[in-house]
Amino acid sequence: MLNEETARESMMRDREWKMRDRDLTVRDCEAWAESIDNQLQKRIRAWLDEDIGTGDVTTLSTVPVDHRSLGIIHAKENGVVAGIPVAALVFYSLDPELSIRAYKQDGDVINKGDILLEVEGRTRAILQGERLALNLLQRMSGIATRTRRFVERLDGLQVQLVDTRKTTPGHRALEKYAVRVGGGANHRFGLYDAVMIKDNHIKAAGGVRKAVQAARSYVPHTMKIEVETERRSEWLEALEAGADIIMLDNLRPEEMRAAVQEIRGRYPHVLIEASGGVTLDTVREIAETGVDVISVGSLTSSVQTLDISLDLNEKKGGRT
Repeated sequence: MLNEETARESMMRDREWKMRDRDLTVRDCEAWAESIDNQLQKRIRAWLDEDIGTGDVTTLSTVPVDHRSLGIIHAKENGVVAGIPVAALVFYSLDPELSIRAYKQDGDVINKGDILLEVEGRTRAILQGERLALNLLQRMSGIATRTRRFVERLDGLQVQLVDTRKTTPGHRALEKYAVRVGGGANHRFGLYDAVMIKDNHIKAAGGVRKAVQAARSYVPHTMKIEVETERRSEWLEALEAGADIIMLDNLRPEEMRAAVQEIRGRYPHVLIEASGGVTLDTVREIAETGVDVISVGSLTSSVQTLDISLDLNEKKGGRT
């Protein structure tokens, strides 16, 4: 997991980007992108190249080069929006002379019919960027919406909801950002920022104790070591070996509650994480066992995208 200082810095940085009801400049969007992923602008260019290829034959053949339009991006269902600045950056990557105004900002609760942003300028650029901008905005908003629903189920409880590494290749920074927008927090970003010893590592190392000891001798003292466990013998061995975090994986609530009580009594400094098959229906019962953290892979891996659309000049059904 990210250490607490890094997690706080990420959330504070996210809150700095107030983009509601104002024009977004190229610089605004580039600065936001740099704070999220210093390779994001290159990724957007590559994604555009993947889609446009040698040329958007439909737009090039039907839309005059000097034609101008107003692109209206609006919500077609309720949810939590995430991805406003990255959608704007897609359009600016195609034409920096466009004018873009945001009416909502990431983290806002949105309703069907709400206008999120407007893009004004050359029609060709708007149409060529439409699909990528919407793909990113829809998926990120879906993640933020799903995360918010989980967070709401945990209201009043002292537990942290976190994501996992089950993200779309090339989109991890954006998807983990969307989790933060929805009110969750991030687990480790990759294989490099924390040790998580899972069942296959334990098999390869020759046991829980050997795995923990090997990890402790390899990483600096500032790096946390987490061990995934499924039974009492495993978490006791991990704790005796010096693990910092114990993951209780796929335990029934009554088993988890007993495990938490025992671990708290013997190792009060250890962080306890619950994982495995967590759903909206079960997350509160799991939280009430007393764990510190609940990790939910489906925040990013099984998300339903939010329905968002772009219309030229007038929203279908008339502007609101």
